[in-house]
Amino acid sequence: MNITHTCDSPKDVGYKNVCHFCGIPQDAGYFDVAGIKTAPLVGEEVELARYELNSQYCGTLLYFMQYAELAETRRQVFPKTPGYEWVILCNNQPRAPYLPFDLILNPWGQNALPIHLRMEEGCTLRFVVRRKAATVPQELSQVGGRLLGRTWYNTIYGGVPNRL
Repeated sequence: MNITHTCDSPKDVGYKNVCHFCGIPQDAGYFDVAGIKTAPLVGEEVELARYELNSQYCGTLLYFMQYAELAETRRQVFPKTPGYEWVILCNNQPRAPYLPFDLILNPWGQNALPIHLRMEEGCTLRFVVRRKAATVPQELSQVGGRLLGRTWYNTIYGGVPNRL
């Protein structure tokens, strides 16, 4: 038995160090990007967070968080932002089931629910908010977003991921 690896296969047989439950390589990297910006004006779009996967890498978005601050009280808004539209994009395409929505689904500073949204190779992941209505019941002064996930080398391009 080879005690330096989790199985007794020799090093040169293409051993892959993947999780047996989810299939993600054990040496996958993490990303965590966030931003708080001035709320958009009518017809504008504000990019809150952005992550670009390297070519030949794929990944999973694990969590996202939202922040919206009322202009009048400077307090965080829960749970709805009428007139504003939040959307998670991968290569400028909305990702189902998180198509444009006006709810605060995962408030900033609260426990976020995991989502495990798969991203294809080389994806540019963006979290944006748009203002759709000229008049809104709650005017926002600031908006924020955070994206957290994992990335790994896609072995269909040849080779195997690095061992731990």
